[in-house]
Amino acid sequence: MSSLFSSRYLPEPADPQAFNPDPPPRDPGPVGVLLINLGTPDEPTPGAIRRYLGEFLSDPRVIEIPQWIWQPILRAFILTRRPAALAPRYKEIWLEQGSPLLVWSRAQAQGLRDSLADQGIAAHVELGMRYGNPSIADALARLRADGCQRILTLPMYPQYAASTTATAVDSVAACAARMRDQPELRFVKRYHDDPGYIDALARQLRDYWAANGKPDRLLLSFHGLPRRSVEQGDPYYRDCMETAGLLKQRLGADGERLHVSFQSRFGTERWLEPYTEPTLREWARQGIGQVDVMCPGFLADCLETLEEIQMQCRDAFLSEGGRQFRYLPCLNGDPDWASSLAGIARGHLAGWVPAERV
Repeated sequence: MSSLFSSRYLPEPADPQAFNPDPPPRDPGPVGVLLINLGTPDEPTPGAIRRYLGEFLSDPRVIEIPQWIWQPILRAFILTRRPAALAPRYKEIWLEQGSPLLVWSRAQAQGLRDSLADQGIAAHVELGMRYGNPSIADALARLRADGCQRILTLPMYPQYAASTTATAVDSVAACAARMRDQPELRFVKRYHDDPGYIDALARQLRDYWAANGKPDRLLLSFHGLPRRSVEQGDPYYRDCMETAGLLKQRLGADGERLHVSFQSRFGTERWLEPYTEPTLREWARQGIGQVDVMCPGFLADCLETLEEIQMQCRDAFLSEGGRQFRYLPCLNGDPDWASSLAGIARGHLAGWVPAERV
């Protein structure tokens, strides 16, 4: 045993001149904000979509099936067929500047940066995608290169779900686990009931209705989730319903037009109900002629809003006899929402920035 502690296993004595016994004051550096969204293919091509889906659908928080069962199915069936089927759908919504989700997420990152600066907070803001580019790891590296020792992670998901918010937190933590000198980290869990968020949604509806008239019904379509996830304790459904309830209150008498549904089912198991497209079809058959649809769980337009809702659901509603279908875009580059998002960030920066600026 004594040989294990022999001096030959110990490092050479350190040079005392290498250490400053009176180091200068520690500079905490600037504050960093890491804005995270889900992600998108780099291009509307089968190859780029395959890479994106391979990463996205391999996340065990997204597909809660044992990997030894799921991976052969994913590799042999889904990734060999799905990318080619999705490519035309992505091409339909692709903007000149790139993917809508990336374009609008970047706009919100810039809006957040500018709004914080207007409020006297010189934060470094970087955008990272949970899947695809720009990656969370690269965004964190840029913040560290800027000297940020304190970083607030702000997911672009107002309602919490393990398959969105939690996996973003997991990714940040995994990056930090590889660092010797880790930054101080904070995480925003949810802001589904934040007054600024609810105000932004209500303002968008009121402005749109003032210019274009009111519909017979307003449908809030949230992204779906397997019922099993909620039964196992995921708070997502409650968050969605609380958002809907607060928006209904904020709209006053017009809130009676508001209904809730869930979209984007995947697989064969039962998901949160009612489902969006069947609801719209049934409304049209019942004689509901004019419908507006909003997707408050998405802060930036993407395939699920522009193609699934604005195109597919519109066609479904009109094919069943509906007269008018209108999709209201996500908050996207709304400057008022950027100010509200800055307010959310500022509330979580307490102690990191001067109190008079919080």
